[in-house]
Amino acid sequence: MRKPCCDKENINKGAWSKQEDQKLIDHIRVHGEGSWRSIPKAAGLYRCGKSCRLRWLNYLRPDIKRGIFAQDEEDLIIKLHALLGNRWSLIAGRLPGRTDNEVKNYWNSHIRRKLIKMGIDPNNHKLHQSLHRSHVHPLSVADASSSESMNKEQKIPCFKSCGFLLLKTSSRQILNPRPWT
Repeated sequence: MRKPCCDKENINKGAWSKQEDQKLIDHIRVHGEGSWRSIPKAAGLYRCGKSCRLRWLNYLRPDIKRGIFAQDEEDLIIKLHALLGNRWSLIAGRLPGRTDNEVKNYWNSHIRRKLIKMGIDPNNHKLHQSLHRSHVHPLSVADASSSESMNKEQKIPCFKSCGFLLLKTSSRQILNPRPWT
């Protein structure tokens, strides 16, 4: 059985202070990322190795991109989520400077709600069956009467910012995760 990474006694829990952040940054600048289990003691921190690793990877790394997600980042998250599901580390790997934790939090707090408001199920990226025409804002359809008389396989561009095409096949509507070409 593996030995615990730290004594549960004399360990700080909760918010990190600026002094603790600076100790961790200084230690990693000099010695680099190494054995996370030994870093807290070597850096003079009363923290668990896991806590130090997560603090560094999610908050203190110099290459982390902070702030608002750009529209193209949001679009890419939606496309990758449709392909990969909740595999946040794979999705974050395609967004330079973004962490998997940040991407996951942004999905759950912003994008998921936005898709629900648009009438799209965030789990399978398909339109809800109960969606009414008034909730959909197609970009190329002039009026509802002309859209009802379309061929079975005709594509209706919709949600251009997401890069998806809304397909109407007979009476069923589905979301096609192919980007605009």
